[in-house]
Amino acid sequence: MPITRGAKKALRASKKKRVFNLARKDKVSKAVKSLKKLVSEKKHKEAMIVMREVQKALDKAVKGHTLDKNTASRKKSRFSKMVKKIG
Repeated sequence: MPITRGAKKALRASKKKRVFNLARKDKVSKAVKSLKKLVSEKKHKEAMIVMREVQKALDKAVKGHTLDKNTASRKKSRFSKMVKKIG
């Protein structure tokens, strides 16, 4: 347990940030899961629509410092490559 006042405050802030980060990561993973499902079913038009949602979720995660910008960029690149391959 934290002892100093500053450490207690940091722990409270960390708990709040954890909730937001988990929610953001969950949104990203759900979007990615739906995209992969559409790609495996070879549904190009639907995958293009979901691709926008995936990019939006990744960009929001980067904006909130949940993910690193290079990680998001790499994922977007790979997913767009997957979608282009089926179309």
